[in-house]
Amino acid sequence: MIRVLLVDDEELVRFGLRTVLESAGDFTVIGEAGTGADGVAAARELKPDVVLMDIRMPVMDGLTATQQILALPDPPQVAVLTTFHVDEYVYAALAAGAAGFLLKDTPPREIAAAVRAVADGTASLSPAVTATLIESYVDRKAVPRRVAALRRIDGLSDREREVLVLLGSGESNADLAKRLFVSEATVKTYVSRLLTKLDLTNRTQAAILAHEAGLLDG
Repeated sequence: MIRVLLVDDEELVRFGLRTVLESAGDFTVIGEAGTGADGVAAARELKPDVVLMDIRMPVMDGLTATQQILALPDPPQVAVLTTFHVDEYVYAALAAGAAGFLLKDTPPREIAAAVRAVADGTASLSPAVTATLIESYVDRKAVPRRVAALRRIDGLSDREREVLVLLGSGESNADLAKRLFVSEATVKTYVSRLLTKLDLTNRTQAAILAHEAGLLDG
């Protein structure tokens, strides 16, 4: 069972998410919180596998709460909840290490699938969403971000760069396996080594770095 903590100041949203996830059969909602501060405390005490985190909340916003949760020893995966497709807070949360984000009006079946992907570390943003995030927020400071990103990827091998480009394109493990002519198990090894080498938390951060470095330009 995938243990989930719900953090949102709207009780109706929490009720809806609990209903959707628990009806899927492989989730158990182990706790709820209505503020970011309570969410951090609950994550520390309950040790969930996944935290679904609202962005805008009283006492402590979701971005600050996400940063504090990800700083815990052996932290859970975090997916942020939002009503907007593109939001500066969402980008900041993703850059800080959140594995992905969910729109609050996402269809129930897609919610369950997305949370599973977050739980097993294979979550990635769709190419369209990633591109929009990058265009809206990364490019505002394109030059310094580009320089820093290029410095980070300077030591990558050709194969590692290839994997990073595919992650930046939003490719799934199955897609990567086909493109690289290897098994999905080998893909997981490639991705894990790449994230470790670049000191990244997840595939979403890898996708952001690929865009910042200009690997997908043109």
